[in-house]
Amino acid sequence: MALSHEDRDEAGTAGASTAEEHRKAVAREFTRLVEAGEADLPLPGHGETRRRWDLLTRVAETDPALARLVEGHTDALAILAELADLGVPEVPHAAPGTRWGVWAAEPPGQVLRAERDADGSWRLSGLKPYCSGARVCTHALVTARAGEERRLFAVEVDPSRMAPVPGSWPAAAMSGSDTLDVRYVDMPAAPVGPPGAYLERPGFQHGGIGVAACWYGGARAVARTLYQAMADRPEPHGLAHLGAVDAQLDAVDAVLDRAAAEVDADPADRKGRAALRSRRVRAFTERVASEVVERVGRALGAAPLGHDERHARTVSDLTVYLRQHHAERDLAALGTELAELTRTKENLR
Repeated sequence: MALSHEDRDEAGTAGASTAEEHRKAVAREFTRLVEAGEADLPLPGHGETRRRWDLLTRVAETDPALARLVEGHTDALAILAELADLGVPEVPHAAPGTRWGVWAAEPPGQVLRAERDADGSWRLSGLKPYCSGARVCTHALVTARAGEERRLFAVEVDPSRMAPVPGSWPAAAMSGSDTLDVRYVDMPAAPVGPPGAYLERPGFQHGGIGVAACWYGGARAVARTLYQAMADRPEPHGLAHLGAVDAQLDAVDAVLDRAAAEVDADPADRKGRAALRSRRVRAFTERVASEVVERVGRALGAAPLGHDERHARTVSDLTVYLRQHHAERDLAALGTELAELTRTKENLR
């Protein structure tokens, strides 16, 4: 994937000065990556999981909003491949050049409904929030409720039946990811697997670590401003922050190494550790990334936030991206699992 640090100005997103210009630049670069095959990453659990996550990290280091789209696209392809490997019938094929999203958020009070016609076909109606790539994706995997059951559907984007809601993401932060609410009206959809297939497959947890790899890339991008500042104008307090930041980022790298090795050794989660692993990695990476943002701000003050457009955008984008970790709720889920393992005297590793 041609996204080294030296390529940032050529990546198509760095020079955009307004939120709308940046969104369009991200959409162009996402389209280019997919069409060039540069977003075709190794599948998780197939022996190259660490390389997959490293590529996501590199994209996020270039632009977190772009990483949000690439991660969703590659996650969709991994979901389709995993369900096909599990023998799920009629899993759709992602044709070359198609751009996929995974639109699975279900906040309280906003429900997308799936209804079955007399001929057995499915249609979706209602509002789906947080659809990243709403105006650039050609296809999406979408969760919807059929009665009380949560099901996964594949849709081909049809503007006549899917309308992004203008203004549903008014914030500048992460606006480049084009994350809008989308209203569906009798949208034809193909079911992908039985009810619960999306959440119950082992790869759901592996994919969660892919998101953490993006957070790690965003944190590295924020930290790079501190590395350069201390190389140019070293001073004791900034150097102390730099040492702490570097140690923490190196620890995340090691955690991802171990997690990838464990996923490749047990892709089907026969040991039942996928959820525990994902929760640990995500919790640690979120904490480190948050600390990097704080330490870089404390070390350098307002100057890079006010005068370095790329740095300021990365900080704001990463701050929003990190909220895919649900803070104390996710920590409580991790603690609950650990407490149960302790009660049953199972090995926490």
